Amino acid sequence: MEVVAGVDLGGTAINYTLVNREEQFLIEGLCEHPALSKQGPEVCLQQIATGLKIATDLAGAALDDVVAIGLDTPGPSSAAGQLSARGSTNFVHPKWAGFDIREGLAHKLGKPVSYLNDANAAALWGHYAIFGANSHETSISDVVGTGNGGGIILDGNVVKGKNGFGGELGHVLIPYQSIAGIADIKPHCNCGRVGDLESLCSLTAIEKTLLPYFLRRYPGHELGKQDRHQAAKAVRGLADKGDPMCKEIFRVQAHALGLFFDEMINTFDPDALIVGGGVLETSKGFQQWFLSEIRVGMPTQREEQAKIPIHVMPNGDTAGARGAALEALKLARESGLA
Repeated sequence: MEVVAGVDLGGTAINYTLVNREEQFLIEGLCEHPALSKQGPEVCLQQIATGLKIATDLAGAALDDVVAIGLDTPGPSSAAGQLSARGSTNFVHPKWAGFDIREGLAHKLGKPVSYLNDANAAALWGHYAIFGANSHETSISDVVGTGNGGGIILDGNVVKGKNGFGGELGHVLIPYQSIAGIADIKPHCNCGRVGDLESLCSLTAIEKTLLPYFLRRYPGHELGKQDRHQAAKAVRGLADKGDPMCKEIFRVQAHALGLFFDEMINTFDPDALIVGGGVLETSKGFQQWFLSEIRVGMPTQREEQAKIPIHVMPNGDTAGARGAALEALKLARESGLA
């Protein structure tokens, strides 16, 4: 039985999946193993290898059945998998600086490895779930979590770009001044920009900008009495329950996405728009409200483009691993391994 593996390496956990040549996923839910990435490359790569054995056992496969591995990680990194020489939030050990993680894992496992950043991997899975493996459609995915990432699938392929920064959608500037109800706000992103998508549409944006702004308008709100970091995490759950202030915060985020998607529509004329990440780990009713608010936030579209569908990314917690596995399956087929 020939299979490929998807390995989603995060800061604290590794998530695995396996897919066979018929594009059937052999692990349905989460299959997690501790990452130990803070202990450096040697320890982390061994953790990946150990966890891969656990995943193959769970799927009823053998390690020898795995013909290729797809790896995804948070950035910044090159398109080929070389991590930034300046390090990153998830790879703080000094030996990670400039480390070629794709090549390192290929050497460790003795198998070919493909590489994507985590947002591009999630975007590839979202595209596949809607259009299938051999599609030639175009989709734009935005993944809203602690930060904001995304991916562009053009003619069925991930847009990686020359340096691996293709699909860094969170740092696209938007005309946020047109969003109602935030007239005097000045949203700063950690990247240094003012008014990019991440500066308004992320958990970090809630904590740094939106929650402080709206608490001044809702004096006495329960979140005003809590630690700001914990309060920001509580906004989503309260919004899902109908809290007026918290729904206003999510309305602003939805309208920011509407402005961003309008830019993408005019650039790519896509077949679908996809939203994923923690922002939509909510009830179905809240998801539909949020998607409708994205539409409200969009400027008027051409008649032909007004009905481009907006989807919720399925299997959000396993999206990275599944997208990485699909990229590995492509590599295996091109190499004659599957």
